[in-house]
Order: sequence, then C-alpha cells, then structure tokens
Amino acid sequence: MNAPTKPDLAPAAPDRQDAKAALDLLRNWAALATPEEVATLDPAIARLLPGREVSNYPDLNRSYPADFVADEAYRATLPDLQNGPSSLIVGAHRPIQQVGISNFRLPIRYRLRAGGEISLETSVTGTVSLASGKKGINMSRIMRSFYAHAERSFSFEVMSSVLDDYKADLGSCDARLMMRFSFPAKVKALRSGLEGYQYYSIALEMIETDGRRERFVHLDYVYSSTCPCSLELSEHARQVRGQLATPHSQRSVARISVALAGGRTLWFEDLIDICRAAVPTETQVMVKREDEQAFAELNAANPIFVEDAARSFAERLLDDARIGDFRVAASHQESLHSHDAVSILTEGPTFAQRSVDPRFLATLHHSG
Repeated sequence: MNAPTKPDLAPAAPDRQDAKAALDLLRNWAALATPEEVATLDPAIARLLPGREVSNYPDLNRSYPADFVADEAYRATLPDLQNGPSSLIVGAHRPIQQVGISNFRLPIRYRLRAGGEISLETSVTGTVSLASGKKGINMSRIMRSFYAHAERSFSFEVMSSVLDDYKADLGSCDARLMMRFSFPAKVKALRSGLEGYQYYSIALEMIETDGRRERFVHLDYVYSSTCPCSLELSEHARQVRGQLATPHSQRSVARISVALAGGRTLWFEDLIDICRAAVPTETQVMVKREDEQAFAELNAANPIFVEDAARSFAERLLDDARIGDFRVAASHQESLHSHDAVSILTEGPTFAQRSVDPRFLATLHHSG
C-alpha cells in the first residue's frame, strides 16, 4: 500500500503582482509614519517617497553634476585622513623607511653623449620616510612635484630639484627617486656592416638619507657565455677521438649597479662601453652568416665562467674614477643544466648586504 503523499508546504515564489501589492502597502504605511519610524525600519524606504527626506538618511542625487566647481572654500571642507592625528594610526607606531608611489609612467627627455636628446617612456618610483607619529602622506604630491619638472631634459640635477620639492611638500627627512627606462643604442654587426638597435634596461636612482644625497645608475647587460670547461672537453673529443663536439654557451645577464663619485658625468653609453670592454660577447642584433661565424669565434676567444664575468666587470669598474661603490650580479642561464650559475660581487659598503631579496637573482633575466 502506497504511503500518503505529503502536501507541498513551500510557499510559491512571489510574482510581479505580489511585489506591486507589497510596495503599495509599504508606501501607504510610510506615508502615515514619522521620519523616525521610517528610519528605524529601514532608511532606504525614504527613497520610495518622492519629496520626502529623513534627517539621518537624505535622498542622494544620482546625476553627475558636471557644472559643479570645487572652489577653495569647498576644498577646505574635504576630509584628509592621511594627515589626520596619530590616534588614527593603524598598527604599530613605528617609522616607515619608504612610502610613496611606484610605476607611474610618462615620457621623459634624456641627454645623449653625442649631443641631442631622446624621449623615452619612463617608469618613476618616488618615496619618502614617514615618522612614527604621522598617519600617512599625500601620494599625489610626489607626482605633482615630478610633473613640475617633467618638461625639462632630465639629469641628476633635475632629479635633485624634484627631490627637494617633494621633501618640502611632504615634510619628510629622507627621500628617494628612481627612473627606469629602456635605452636604445645602435650597434654594428661584427662583420657584415649591418646595424640594429640594442635595448638596455637602465635605472637612475637618487637617495637622500640623514642629509646625505647619493646618485646611482643601474644597467642590465646581456651577453653570451661559453663555458671554458665545456670548450676544453669539446676540443679533447676532437683531437683525441676525432669526435665532433660543441661547447655549451648561453644567454647571460649582468646587473651593474654603480654609485657615482666626483662631479664628472657618467653617460649611459659610457657604462655600456665599460661592460663591452669587460665582456665583449654581447648578444647581437643584426646577423648574417659571416656575423654568426664571427660570434662563434668571439665566444671561443672569450670563454667565461660566471666568477670570471663578475671579476672582469669589477676590474673595469675599479679603473673608472667616476665610479665609487658598485655591485655586479651575474647570471649564466645554462644550456647544460636546468639551473642557473650566479655570482654577486660588491665593492664598498653601499651594496653590501647580509640578506638578499629571495627573488633578486630570478630578476636577472632577459625577457627579449
């Protein structure tokens, strides 16, 4: 015998007619209620009553006021939480060494060693220190300070003016400014006479700490590294067993960071030339068959371990009086191994670190 079926007790979903009836009922009640009663139930009900407002929940204009002008008196009424009292600080009342903005971009004109200028898209990072008792900074003031000088042909002198401006605007003790860009330089092929543009990742940095201002240049130099051991083993196979063998070589990257010393200018092109003199096997742009053969010969004439690379760059940097402390970080992204060979060499206290950013060596990569 079948069990009796239970009645379906679930309420039917309301339809449009039900919603209209409920809305009419709500409006009828709200029309007779006091504003306080409406607000107690739900302040949003006031929006259902054209012409009615509640003191603690006004109806809001949903149309954009295109003709509204924010005059000085109005701007003075705007809240500014970042410049609020120390009671608003969240977390530990501790100084912050750097706070600011990163990667705002704009075209900047740079001077060239041979004369003239070049306009390059530049990524700017600007930061200042923040005292333990201050809530925060107005980030836009850093951008405004920078834009005030953005039409000038940039140099470290202009960067110094920018730093002065936003330190004054933000009332900070320490400040730093970094500008990153891709610098194009025309490079000749080894034998064919063809020319092409090589692009160099460069950053200019200015830092002021404890009243002392320092200038830095960072350059990523991309080259080919032929393993000396692999070269000798390949030659052994050829000579002893008549076996064709090729040494392994790979694209490699060195990040050269230098502190500028003295008053003489170190051009971008000067630092590139220093790198080429230290490790001449720079990757090529335009290549015909004779250039490819020449590059193979150039690599064979300059086999290099990653330790050799670091010391070769250091030797040239030490010889230049315009360069003070420096750091060489090299990465040979090996074709033999599934890992990279790396080295870091520092000169002077500026770049000496007991702890290194865990991702630092991973950034030594040429993206093409």
